[in-house]
Parts: sequence; C-alpha cells; structure tokens
Amino acid sequence: MKGDLFSSQHVVQPAVAPGMSVENAKCLKYAVNGEMHARQGAMVAYRGDLRFERKGQGVGGMLKRAVTGEGLPLMAVRGQGEAWFAHEAQNCFVVEVEPGDLFTVNGRNVLCFDASLSYEIKTVKGSGIAGGGLFNSVFSGQGRLGLVCEGNPLVIPVSAQAPVYVDTDAVVGWTAHLQTSLHRSQSIGSMLRGGSGEAVQLMLQGEGYVVVRPSELTPQKAQQH
Repeated sequence: MKGDLFSSQHVVQPAVAPGMSVENAKCLKYAVNGEMHARQGAMVAYRGDLRFERKGQGVGGMLKRAVTGEGLPLMAVRGQGEAWFAHEAQNCFVVEVEPGDLFTVNGRNVLCFDASLSYEIKTVKGSGIAGGGLFNSVFSGQGRLGLVCEGNPLVIPVSAQAPVYVDTDAVVGWTAHLQTSLHRSQSIGSMLRGGSGEAVQLMLQGEGYVVVRPSELTPQKAQQH
C-alpha cells in the first residue's frame, strides 16, 4: 500500500524498551512486561498476550466517588505485549514521578500509569463542602504517569510571592508543597447583579507548579466524565 497514510509518520514502530512512551500527540504506547494500570475504556489497540481486568478502588474510593461523582475507574493490564491508549483525541503527556514527589491530578485527566505508582483519592484541602467538596487523585512513588488534556496545557510556576488562582473546572493538577484554598473573586452584591461568572477559584500558594487546561469544563463534558 502507498500514500500518506502508510508513511513513517503514521506507521507504529516496535517498542525499544518496556514501559510508557508517546506514540503521537493524541496517543500513548505502553510496552507491557508484567502489569500496568489504565483508565477503563482507554485502550484503542493492542498486540501480544495481554489481559485486561477491571480494578477496584477500595471501599473508601468507591464511597467518595459515589458522593462526589469524581473517581478514577481503572483497569489492570497484565502480560507481555504492546497497548495503545487514548481518550477522545485529547492531547497526551507523560509525567515522571520520582521518590518523594506527590502529584495531585484530576481523575478525568489520568490516562495510564506504571504499577509502581500508588494513588489515593483525597479531598482538596481548603475546598470545604461546597458542591460536595473537591476530590482529586494524589500519585506517589516512582514511575511514569500518562495524562490527557483538551488542548495544550499551561504549566504555571507558583511562588510564595505570587500565588496562582485557577478555575476549578480548568485545573489539571499541581505538584507537592502547594497549599490550596477557595478564593472568592467577587462580592455578593456583584453576584446578585449577574457578576462575571467567575465567582470562586482555587488559590494555590507555596513553591511548585500548577497545570491548567486552556478551557473550562462544559456541562456536557462534565456529564460525560
């Protein structure tokens, strides 16, 4: 066969090492040699001897997901072979988590990750109980974490002198050692008159980075996730 479709730009190459790699802007490849974890339904193709099994969250994780609508529905992928993961043609990125790191990320942005990483669903400190509270997944350990984001994310440095305020529907995640709290950017009177539509943001203080998607989550997308 000939044509642009069959050029080296699109034809996949064999993995040179086990683990996660970027296949293209919209897809990650994982050369499985043992076990890895991925978002349920994110596998788009595979080859080799692989088994896909639904992975439970534990009683605490299931309870929080039932209460908040947030969560991280996972599957374990075991065996030997290659698998490709994607989600709604969103852009894909890889984060290297090292010992001592903590990376807090919204469950809807998780695509796949090494089995050597552990995660917990935790309440975002300072978010209170408004709207059921804010729950994110906190990753630790050592390994690679694959993320998806609609568009190219903004990675904004946070310093003690310059806190960052982000829309709660746009935040993807943030690094360890950042303190969070809710910030109201307009008065009650302004809200009663219509306001700007940006009443409350998540304020991050300390030293680190916050990752933000270049758009807010629409009500339709929120229902799908």
